[in-house]
This record gives sequence, structure tokens and C-alpha cells, in this order.
Amino acid sequence: MNLRERFQRKPFLLGVELVTTRGLIVQEETRKTLRFGEELAERGDVDWISITDNAGGNPTISADNLGVRLKEAGAEVLIHFSAKDMNRNALESRAWHLASQGLNNVLVLTGDYPVAGFNGVSRPVFDLDSVSLLTMLSELNQGLRLKGRRADTYRSLARTDFFLGAVASPFKQREEELMGQYLKLKRKIEAGARFIITQIGYDARKWDELKHWIEANDCSVPLVGYVYLLSRGVARIFNRGMIPGVVVTDELFGKIEEKSNGPDRGRGFCLDLAAQQIAVLKGLGYRGAYIGGITSTGQLDAIMERLEAFGPEDWRRFAREIQYPQKKEFYFYRKDPETGLVDRRNQTPRPAVRRPFRERIAYGFSTLAHRLFFEYGTPGFRLAGRIYRFLEKHRALGRAAYFFERVVKSALFSCRECGDCSLPDTAYLCPESQCRKRQRNGPCGGSHQGICEVEERTCLWVRAYRRTGGGPAFEEIFRRPPVFVDDRLRETSSWANCFLERDNSSYRRQGAYPQA
Repeated sequence: MNLRERFQRKPFLLGVELVTTRGLIVQEETRKTLRFGEELAERGDVDWISITDNAGGNPTISADNLGVRLKEAGAEVLIHFSAKDMNRNALESRAWHLASQGLNNVLVLTGDYPVAGFNGVSRPVFDLDSVSLLTMLSELNQGLRLKGRRADTYRSLARTDFFLGAVASPFKQREEELMGQYLKLKRKIEAGARFIITQIGYDARKWDELKHWIEANDCSVPLVGYVYLLSRGVARIFNRGMIPGVVVTDELFGKIEEKSNGPDRGRGFCLDLAAQQIAVLKGLGYRGAYIGGITSTGQLDAIMERLEAFGPEDWRRFAREIQYPQKKEFYFYRKDPETGLVDRRNQTPRPAVRRPFRERIAYGFSTLAHRLFFEYGTPGFRLAGRIYRFLEKHRALGRAAYFFERVVKSALFSCRECGDCSLPDTAYLCPESQCRKRQRNGPCGGSHQGICEVEERTCLWVRAYRRTGGGPAFEEIFRRPPVFVDDRLRETSSWANCFLERDNSSYRRQGAYPQA
């Protein structure tokens, strides 16, 4: 059975993560990773092997290289496919390569911001994000339509057969972070994700909440929980926030520190914790566990032996015990005092977010201006269209209008002149200047306590939530079709591109982008 069939037929699946290394395949460290993968391929209890894509923003050997070798060894392989290092042409090229090699299982991610590279730190790309990359791969599955030689004619390429997955990050401290993750997750599913793997986390209540939220929002897909085998050193890294989006709280780290003083240096405690997490995932009705942090089949055997020794109801006790939230962590649903999980009889209403006065004024002014002039079909939009058609014919006046636009947008929005504006899609916060990953389709998973993973400032999407009050206005953003930025419009007038209907908002309204 391939992975798609296993999700359809098996009640619970097990995946194991391989983290690729830097260097040639013949080097000992890489050969060790390959041998471990080949050992996993021979096991009957491992349903797939995941291969990371420059994890943590570090350059490593291609996941595709190892994937082909492990597929030949009989493994079902899941390739991580991130958008950080390639533009959309290179991403499409890689997709054709994967499909041609029969590597059809793909986990789509936005990707970690680069932290290393040859003679410096690599420049990130982020031409697409997880939502837009899922959209592209889904279109490849349907047969990509290309323009023919004659006008108004098209031809379709052969269909791919990707089984697409995505990642969810429910372990967020603040409401402003968590709700953006949930709403973007729904967008990912609509874009083609057919299974979801959670971020690393150590809070069973958040696992339960994610499952309940997905079911309540009619977007059920198989859920897989990420179970990472901790050690004292790794727990310290997670505790210090050195891996974007991953949290080990002081309470959990304190327990690991205490156990590490014992005769086995805490290894037994960490193995027990991993086995208990898998038991909780089974009990909650998750479709699988994805195990990371192991480097030998002996570690996997130790986890599975512990798992088999548990009783059928032990998971309920583990679920109450494995709850290590951050301070004042927000939960969408109330807690059931009996189970320690979601109280399905009593949903917590979301309180109105306190909107800073300055943000409220800026958002209100921007929304009013958009409704008066930039909303398609309004009298202001039609008038502006006539003005800009006139300016197109008189270049000197057009340049003067563009100069005025740059002054206004630079002062109000810190505009970077992308020419393909998405301000209405980000609560009128410029993603080019205020998000290092330029995320236009929702937040990445890297923020910590509302702060960007790259620099010490509030995440753009946290600010967007506060600006809109976190209500219907914020949810409306995620109901729109995904944004694709057309780079040929860079350093041109975004107002002209809007009013003359050649920007992304026009193509999304029409239901199709122009095909090259």
C-alpha cells in the first residue's frame, strides 16, 4: 500500500523522521543516515520515512537524493517541500522531478528562515508560501493548463499524483497567534492538504483542541501528532527558543534536568514520555504519530516496547499529565475538569481583543479608503479607472502620480513598491516591509509569544488580529483565494495596476491568474 492507501485503511500509522546532513552521500555521517533509513525500510511497523528539507534553515543534502535511494530500498517516503530556498519556477521544476521519480508523498511547508550558508547567511526566497505552494501542486495534480500558440487556446500537461500534507502549529501562547494558525490551516486544507502533521509540542489538551476545532469547522482530514524524543541537550535548545515554533516550558525542562541526574541520565524518562504521547494520540483518535529525534532502531524499539506495555485506558492518565503549557496560554475551548481535555459541552466564547487606539484609527482609515476607491465596481473605483487610463497615455503625468503614490504609501504603510499590493489581505500592514518571510496568506509557524522568529518585533499577523478585533473582519481575510505576487509589476504603480485590473486582486476576482 502507498501512503494514501494506508491512511484510508489503517487505523493508526507510524512515521519516522530523517534529518539530512551537509556533504556528499559517501561521507560517513550521511551514510549513517542512509543506513538508518534502510533499517527503517525493513521494519513492518514503520509506515513512512520523512526526509527534511534544509531543516532549521541550514544547507544539507537534498531530500530527493535520499528519497530515491530509500524508495528503491522499499520504503514509503514522505518528502518535505519548503518554499524558502526556491522561486516558483524552481519549485515547479522540483515538483516535476519528484513526480518523475515516483516520490509522490509531499509535506508542504513555508520553511524556516535561513540561518547559515556559504560565506554568510543565505538570502531567503519565499516567492510562495505553504498555501500558494499547495495550490500550485494541486493544479499540477489536475493537469496544469498552459497557453497554446494561438490566442485563447490552451493545452494541459500530464497530471501528477501528489499526496499532499501540511503542518499545523497549535502550541501557541496567545490568542492572536493561535487563531491565525487555525484559520490558515483551514486555508491549507482548501488548497489541497489531505493530511496534517502537528508541530512539536508537549500539551495533550492542545492536541485535543486541534482535533475538535477541525471537526467543528467541517474540514476533517487525518491528523498526525509530532512526537519528538527529547534529551537534556535538545530540551535545552527548545527551552531557549532556538528552534522556531518549538517550545519546551521551564516546567518540562526542569523535570528533564532532574531526571538527567539519575543513573540513566534521564533517557528512560524521555523514552517513557514519547511512548505516552503516542498512546495519547491513539486515544484521542489521531491517525498517526510522527517520531523525530531518534537516530537508531534501538531507540524506536524501546519506545514501542513501552507502548505495548500500556493498558487500553492508560492514555487518559497520560493526557492529564502531559500538559506543559506556557504561562497564561490561550485555549479556544474550556477545560473538562474530569478529563483535563476539551469540554465538548461548553465552548469558550472568544472575547473581543483590545484594539490599540493607534491601530484602530489606522485600520479604520485604510478600510474606509479601500471601500471608497479600491473596491471593485464602486463609483470611486470606476472614476479612478478613467483617471489612470488617461495617465497611461500621458507619461509625465503618470510619473507625477506615481511619485505622489510612493510618498503617501511610504509614509502610511512603509511601502516597498512591489507593485502588486496585498494590503487588504493583511489588515493594511505591508508584508514586504513588515514580515521577513513576506507572508500574505497567513502566519508562518515560527512566532514565539507573538514575536517574529527572525527579529525582535511583533509578528505582522498578530498585529493584523489586533487591528481587526479578531472577529469576522479577520476571518474574512482567510476566505479569499490565495495571493500570488506577480514580480513583473515590481517598482510600478500598484494603484494603476489595481484600477487597470492587472494585479493579483483582479485575477483572484476573475477566478484565474494569467498562464505563461
